[in-house]
Amino acid sequence: MRLKNLSERDQKHIWHPLTQHKLHPKMLGIVKAKGALLFDEKGKEYIDGISSWYTSVYGHCNNFILERVGRQMQQLDQVVFSGFTHEPAVQLSEELIQILPGNQAKLFFSDNGSTATEIGIKMALQYHFNKSGRRNVMLALENGFHGDTFGAMSVSGLSVYNGPFEDFFIDVERIPVPTRDNVADILLQLENRLKENNIAGFIYEPLVQGAAAMKMYDSRPLSRILDLLQSHGVLTIADEVMTGFGKTGTHFASDQIGTKPDIICLSKALTAGLLPMAITSCSQEVYDAFYSDEMAKGLFHAHTYSANPLACTAALAGLELLLSEEMQSNIQRVVKSHREFDKEIGQHPKVARTRQCGVIYALDIDTEMERYGNLRDRLFDHFMDNGVFLRPLGNTIYILAPYVITHEQLQKIYGTIRSSLDLV
Repeated sequence: MRLKNLSERDQKHIWHPLTQHKLHPKMLGIVKAKGALLFDEKGKEYIDGISSWYTSVYGHCNNFILERVGRQMQQLDQVVFSGFTHEPAVQLSEELIQILPGNQAKLFFSDNGSTATEIGIKMALQYHFNKSGRRNVMLALENGFHGDTFGAMSVSGLSVYNGPFEDFFIDVERIPVPTRDNVADILLQLENRLKENNIAGFIYEPLVQGAAAMKMYDSRPLSRILDLLQSHGVLTIADEVMTGFGKTGTHFASDQIGTKPDIICLSKALTAGLLPMAITSCSQEVYDAFYSDEMAKGLFHAHTYSANPLACTAALAGLELLLSEEMQSNIQRVVKSHREFDKEIGQHPKVARTRQCGVIYALDIDTEMERYGNLRDRLFDHFMDNGVFLRPLGNTIYILAPYVITHEQLQKIYGTIRSSLDLV
């Protein structure tokens, strides 16, 4: 009897994310990964052009990280983080605080990007509740994306994800992404709106809105918005789940913004793609609003795997790599390579616009296209057929490859993007 392959076995019981299984029943079986490469069951290799959703930035199965986590597995694998602590979590807190914006003081551990933002939202709402402010409205940017749990969905502005659930959301208001042209109008509108004194927090993706097809925007207008909101006691929440750990050319996108957030949400590259974990950091002022003789004023949020010792160890190893001269050099090499590619591809008649922020590069094809339509699927198939894993967002093709990607691998990605334009 013929043994079934992974795709056939997969279809029997598994429900995949972001998938309409009636239209796309087959999944590609991946059996191995190393560096910037993925390998399927038949031995074909694919360049991971998006770091497996922006996580494996130091390369898959990085020996340095694997060795550290392997040692930790022999010492302490898992322990409850309520009432206990452990060395990997304490050391991670000490080292991460050193590179976060200077106003960050406390770290709250959870499991993934959605929960990191969920906790940030709960911090903002309960902060005012604890201080008897009772503010119940969250402010967010149009077209933002912050995750798939209910609070995170509420502040997200992409209806393709939110449609069936919108009647159940918390109270959220949105403002346009601030630019030099519209920031004066936004500030004026906010000045009037803030008089009602019921906005608890403002959540935003700094510099790059990832799920909105890598939409990039200027830091200076955003900083003016943050200044105004903070002056009215609104807590500002930077969702750095996608942008954190070197992707924008600095350790965090917030490093490039004059006004620092009160709360920062981290995940994805935090653990270098090895294990799930998230952190929501905050200022001392935020933490102090929960520090009380009243038990009920504590932040009653918990995850079974909060601060898992193995995940903390992976994060520590990742931090060491991020701060290394070699990895910083790799980041700058990728940044430069994208700039050179942009000079050429930006002139292509089928390219409407291009943009870059650090190692994040995106181009828009000059045609209308559904986010998950047939032409988008043809582009995806073209990339995979040519051994390149990229996931177009509608008519936007973007690259966010591991920092360890080679020159030759980058050139292959660029060449495959060039040839994909012939499909349009």
